[in-house]
Amino acid sequence: MDHLQELKEFARLHARGQGMRPAHAAHVLEQITNDTPGDPRSWARVWTAQGDVSARRGDLLDACRHYALARFPYHEGSDRRRAQELCVSAFDEWRREMRDIERLEFRHPDGDIVCWATGLDDKRPRPLLLVMGGIVSVKEQWAPLLPKLRRLGFAAVVGELPGVGENTCAYHPGSWRLLPFLLDRLAGRARTGDSSLMALSFSGHLALRAAAEDARIRRVLTVGAPVAQFFTDAQWWPRVPRITVETLHRLTGVPNPGELRSLLGEFALTGDVIDALRIPVRYVASSRDEIIPAGEHTLLQQAPGDVRVKVFDDVHGSPAHLGGTRRWLLSSLLRLQFTGRGRQPAAAGTGPGQDPAQQPADTGTPSASSLRGNHE
Repeated sequence: MDHLQELKEFARLHARGQGMRPAHAAHVLEQITNDTPGDPRSWARVWTAQGDVSARRGDLLDACRHYALARFPYHEGSDRRRAQELCVSAFDEWRREMRDIERLEFRHPDGDIVCWATGLDDKRPRPLLLVMGGIVSVKEQWAPLLPKLRRLGFAAVVGELPGVGENTCAYHPGSWRLLPFLLDRLAGRARTGDSSLMALSFSGHLALRAAAEDARIRRVLTVGAPVAQFFTDAQWWPRVPRITVETLHRLTGVPNPGELRSLLGEFALTGDVIDALRIPVRYVASSRDEIIPAGEHTLLQQAPGDVRVKVFDDVHGSPAHLGGTRRWLLSSLLRLQFTGRGRQPAAAGTGPGQDPAQQPADTGTPSASSLRGNHE
């Protein structure tokens, strides 16, 4: 499969995942004949032009969807960088009308981290829900869920994997430490000692690794997260789509194929890390996943915590089952939160090693009515 054809195949899946009508996505893709920077019929130019149409008619979220695909799979080159900037600015304009979504900017030693957030309150802190996508998913794709998550009783924060969107940090084996870093920065405005992580694909791997170390993380919900085999299985690697491989080269900053394979081996979750996962984990797997090996969720089920897996007959991310995936994850999240299931919470703003006996009791858990509302 050549580069442009592979781009189009993945775009159909990501367009569907963002709620774009398949017929419209197909119409846009028919207009694209190349991926040559500056060409009016190139990938970035055509998707950006469609986003401009949506922006002019005032549909800013639809514009975001198109701009996100214009910068796909990563914002390299002037056309894609412009699409990335337009995606952020269109969303920023939309969220200002909402008045309950704020922009957060953090300076990390590795780079800058930007998030969209709602429900943060230093007077009545809510349990934290941190949401993050994979290696090609910008935060603007998920942020429209923020108002719903706030209504369900969470302080919700949407971020990006290192190297994606506005996150300028490099992606490396220690990137999981960005999650405790964010919990530290959000302490006081959210109950970080009762944190849930809805981290999809490669960010799910970071969430699992962080949860093994940080007692504030009480539950992890993920879709198609790599665990170990993706990073170490030499027989699986040749099957990984070229776009995925190229994106990993870009995010890690490692151009040499051999060096990338060596680096990725350091990402694999060891047996000791898996044994430390004593929290509820909810994992959506796809039976025809072309990126993540099928054995990953089986390996994860060896963890001593409550690990449950939902399998859809689909490709990576289960884009054809978006509704079912969201319902299962959200209902699982609310059920776990409502019943108080999870590791004993640490005190807000503290990390691993906190004495459970010194921790405050849970308050502000989503109500039974909000749990029922998720199924309406």
